[in-house]
Amino acid sequence: MTLHEFPLLHDAYSEAVLPNGLTVRVVRRPGFAKKYAFLGVNYGSIDTRFTLNGQEITTPDGVAHYLEHKMFDLPGGNAMDRFAAAGAQDNAFTSYTMTAYFFDCVDAFEQNLQTLLEMVCTPCFTDESVEKERGIIAQEIREYEDSPSSVVYEQLFSAMYPTHPASVPIAGSVESIQAITAETLQTCYDAFYTPANMMLCVVGDVEPDMVLELAERFTPPGRKRAPEADYGPTTLLIPPEKLVRRHMEIAMPTFQLGFACPPPWKRGEVLEQEVLADLAAELLMGESTPLYTALYEEGLIDSSFGCGYDELKGLAMISAGGDSDEPERVLERILAEKDRLLREGPQPGMLERLKRAALGSRIRGLDSFDGVAARMCGYFFEGAEYYDFPRAYERVDEAQVLAFLQENVRPERASLSIIEPKEKEA
Repeated sequence: MTLHEFPLLHDAYSEAVLPNGLTVRVVRRPGFAKKYAFLGVNYGSIDTRFTLNGQEITTPDGVAHYLEHKMFDLPGGNAMDRFAAAGAQDNAFTSYTMTAYFFDCVDAFEQNLQTLLEMVCTPCFTDESVEKERGIIAQEIREYEDSPSSVVYEQLFSAMYPTHPASVPIAGSVESIQAITAETLQTCYDAFYTPANMMLCVVGDVEPDMVLELAERFTPPGRKRAPEADYGPTTLLIPPEKLVRRHMEIAMPTFQLGFACPPPWKRGEVLEQEVLADLAAELLMGESTPLYTALYEEGLIDSSFGCGYDELKGLAMISAGGDSDEPERVLERILAEKDRLLREGPQPGMLERLKRAALGSRIRGLDSFDGVAARMCGYFFEGAEYYDFPRAYERVDEAQVLAFLQENVRPERASLSIIEPKEKEA
């Protein structure tokens, strides 16, 4: 395995690519008892349209999430039982862009890693088991539909990007999952669950050669590329809907707003744009800004308010949200503060303080085994090296941040999603 060192972070990882295309990385943490393994698949909920063997395929919404549930089935048993018997804690998740399976343990690491690899590389779909899972997933979907924090965000995506598959909740709908069959799952598994479309990341006091040997033994031979997914027409930067409302059983209104931004044009530019956009959002409305203080003191926001940057394949936005009785006034004030910043400039030294704080937060995040593995994998799928983030912060200057705000924080780029209490429903 090749050792990649990052002196600025006092960290390193060993890497190898197997003949079947699987990328394996091991981040050594000598002296730690905990060991963590993360197997990511470059396949998420938005990958619903793709071409396979010359045939254009459109799958029902929610297949990636449904597949995540069914991957724990093994011939004659269940992977969760094997993990538990070996003292491991296992779990999985599906996001818009990735499906991941992981575990942590203190003992029996090799046994648990074998289980993880066998589980993801041994599809076991039957009509009976797929049908049995349908009710469980439907219940999970209903729980998300009853969650204001989920609904307000999904509603914003739908308002801003109605033609993009991100406009659909990750798990799909109760109606869409009715069309998912064992054949559907097998088709998507064959298309995307190829080793060349995966990454195995291990963090802990483990020998890289041991991890590599197990990966070679328990993943299938043959190098096959995953299909390119189709995310629809080029995303417009003017949201079709400026304001969307829904009423739910909540105590006070909650909101999420977004300003549409051009997504990174080149593969590998994700980290640089994320750093720039995050700093722009923090400079405009983060906790240490005059705007945040004023909004808080006036009672327009509370401690739930936060801001940041979101990017998926084909779309990007600066976002902000939280609880507020007057979300539309919050949006107005954000736009006014952007104009003031462009006229007067930020407080002296403000950007440098934000850069140091953000850089420190990311460095502290390297202590999190699961955080390191998930970020390393996610950025790898985007063609970026996560450990390059110190240089990304180094390259950002005030002129770039202000130019980013000027280009993207505009009224015509904005959309506002609001969830209001039912008693306000007219």
